[in-house]
Amino acid sequence: MASNFHSEVSRNADSKGTDALERDTLLMHSSGRPGKIEVVPTKPLATQRDLSLAYSPGVAFPCLHIARDPSLAYDYTAKGNLVAVISNGTAVLGLGDLGALASKPVMEGKAVLFKRFADVDSIDLEVDTRDVEEFIAAVRYLGPSFGGINLEDIKAPECFIIEQRLRELMPIPVFHDDQHGTAIISAAGLINALDLTGRDISTVKVVVNGAGAAGIACIELAKAMGVRHENVTLCDTKGTIYQGRTEGMNQWKSAHAVPTKARTLAEALEGADVFYGLSVKGAVTPEMVASMAPRPIIFAMANPDPEITPEEVKSVRSDAIVATGRSDYPNQINNVLGFPYIFRGALDVRASTINDSMKIAAARAIAALAREDVPDEVDAAYSGRRLRYGPDYIIPVPFDPRLIASIPPAVAKAAMDSGVARKPIIDMGAYKRELSARLDPASAGMQTITEAVKANPKRVVFAEGEEEKQIRAAVAFANAGLGHPILLGREDRIRETMKNIGLPAAESLDIINSRISPRTKAYTDMLYARLQRRGALYRDVQRLVNQERNIFGSLMVQSGDADAMVTGLTRNYWQAFEEIKKVIDPTPGELLFGMTVFVVKGKLVFMADTTVMETPTPQQLADIAVQTAHKARQMGHEPRVAMISYSNFGNPSNERADRVREAVGILDSRKVDFVYDGEMAADVALDPDLLSHFPFCRLKEPANVLVMPGLYSATIASKLLQKLGGVSVIGPILVGLSKPVQITSMDATANDIVNMAVLASYDAVR
Repeated sequence: MASNFHSEVSRNADSKGTDALERDTLLMHSSGRPGKIEVVPTKPLATQRDLSLAYSPGVAFPCLHIARDPSLAYDYTAKGNLVAVISNGTAVLGLGDLGALASKPVMEGKAVLFKRFADVDSIDLEVDTRDVEEFIAAVRYLGPSFGGINLEDIKAPECFIIEQRLRELMPIPVFHDDQHGTAIISAAGLINALDLTGRDISTVKVVVNGAGAAGIACIELAKAMGVRHENVTLCDTKGTIYQGRTEGMNQWKSAHAVPTKARTLAEALEGADVFYGLSVKGAVTPEMVASMAPRPIIFAMANPDPEITPEEVKSVRSDAIVATGRSDYPNQINNVLGFPYIFRGALDVRASTINDSMKIAAARAIAALAREDVPDEVDAAYSGRRLRYGPDYIIPVPFDPRLIASIPPAVAKAAMDSGVARKPIIDMGAYKRELSARLDPASAGMQTITEAVKANPKRVVFAEGEEEKQIRAAVAFANAGLGHPILLGREDRIRETMKNIGLPAAESLDIINSRISPRTKAYTDMLYARLQRRGALYRDVQRLVNQERNIFGSLMVQSGDADAMVTGLTRNYWQAFEEIKKVIDPTPGELLFGMTVFVVKGKLVFMADTTVMETPTPQQLADIAVQTAHKARQMGHEPRVAMISYSNFGNPSNERADRVREAVGILDSRKVDFVYDGEMAADVALDPDLLSHFPFCRLKEPANVLVMPGLYSATIASKLLQKLGGVSVIGPILVGLSKPVQITSMDATANDIVNMAVLASYDAVR
């Protein structure tokens, strides 16, 4: 497994830093509940009836149905989302044969990664035998329990026999990650390295050092992708694997023997284009690298330390592209980029196996993702390092949230195309959206809106067009087919920024400089007519139109030259809000306020007003409730509105609580079409147990719309939620403006800006 699990420990075995790492690691594993996993029920077990349904006597019914139709196990049990991580501990990380029990921390870790990265439930099973037949017998009968089997840390050549036999015996995917995971990620890196160096896969000369599980798998996948058999030289500890060699051979090595005069790794590397290292530290010298072809591709993947370090490579070949298995160097060949998502795709189509077509599809999807613009959130997770496609970024990083929506669909499609899928996916677009929502529930709340925007794309002004984040957001907006972006700014500055950050010149972008726009005079006249009786001179208005891009962008939207606008990066919320109001009025008959959407444990909660009115009147509170409920419905949620106070239904009674109670009376008189109640405290509104103490309350389920009594409480609550963590946030969304404009926060990411542009576009669509 080419990852950094053990690299820091082995690198400095005698250092104080390693002592600290060992202490911290052991403390993490032992504190609280020992280990890293637990089982959490997915159904309520609070009452006797719950127990009777989950267990006896009710559980008999799904048992009988599955007995009649075994495929129903995927409907009535967790089988379809459950993978077993199985090892006998004969090749644990870089530590060797530690035995089954000592491998358990690694296998628990693998189970955690399945859940963290792809929402696949997993459990570790350690089989205490080194006998191949006993191991196969122990695993083969586990098929009814699991949707897939992930074999891990089993030494070669036994791992080849075990995997092949289990694949033949079991009707579910069996995947030895140490072999295929490394092969798939390195294949993705190879695709991009070949692209960057202008090579053809069918002509490259490849040398592989290491004839174990990962080395053999890397060769086989490379050949399946187009590398020619005769162009690959495999080496082991005794030298090259050449035709006619008998010493230290087995059937797996023999399959890759080639006619060659080279007898050593150094000889094999002369003139080679690509090096795959899956062996030991120091196996490659700078002199060997110097003998390779121009712009060599070097994947030194020995774990924990590479065959040669990137520094050593660069000392003799500055033109090389280098990847390792370590996280402290660029281009980490990390198996976590593969196995969670490969199983996700395989499970979702109930694949009977994971074949070469699915592996190649995964490699290509990973490679393609590395060529896309990287979200700010990903850069931030890697200490702000600029991750851009090139020699130091040929493979995505593990915490890229786009992986789950990129790899599983490719794997699932390959499974369907190759005939191993037993439950084909009909709507691949819907499947991708579902995948995104697994790890980012906020995306689910945006899906309906996004689809409507795509179906009717609009012209959206990105007012701060010279800002890198806005440029990237505009490009992403266009590339996703969401609409036609218009950047406000100086074209030379914008083009230069795009060049510096590696974005291609996008023909779909319009760039407008307010100072030289032919519409500047007309906009000035329009704004002067609006502000002349508010103390503004013509020259004041002229300056605003020329210099303030929020003003210019708002005028574009107001005049119909654009459909919507997004801004906020270079102005605080209030300043941007005041500039927009100089041009655009509230919608007649509606209030102008801010609504923030929080995603907590997969549920959306709408809160208003979070930006505008300091102390709303009862009438205004009722209006906020009506408009927020309408917005919740637009986002696909049936509103349950709680009018929030510190009081619960008159206890205690107070003038401020009376104001909220009066708002409820106004809603009563309007006969609105959504459920609401109040005044109530926030904990009662959100906790079903507390809510049950008030049986007269109209809310029979926890509220999903919270109408706050004033700006103080709303702002404090919303900012606390954002900063305490575990909450995704959309907004604040500006509600009640007569033209579609949204304001981001100054620390918004490019993805946040895209979301706000989508929301503004949606208002234009309606």
